Amino acid sequence: MNWDQTEGKWKQLKGSVKEQWGKLTDDDLTVIAGNRDKLIGKVQERYGIAKEEAQRRADEWLKSVRTTEEHERTEQHEKTHTGRP
Repeated sequence: MNWDQTEGKWKQLKGSVKEQWGKLTDDDLTVIAGNRDKLIGKVQERYGIAKEEAQRRADEWLKSVRTTEEHERTEQHEKTHTGRP
């Protein structure tokens, strides 16, 4: 998943963002709408960190989301093709 895809899946990802950055409000999440720069700005603002640190954290979050999605797809594929529940 890349940042363009994040915008398209924002509704599904908001829960994960809220888990990662609990200080972000629902209004913040609405404003961010999956946009990397807006997320970085809000993380900077709410957590009082430098832009570079906010960028690093945002990119790490996206990487973890991507890894989780890949793992879930692999599990689903195995269930489908091996008949395991």
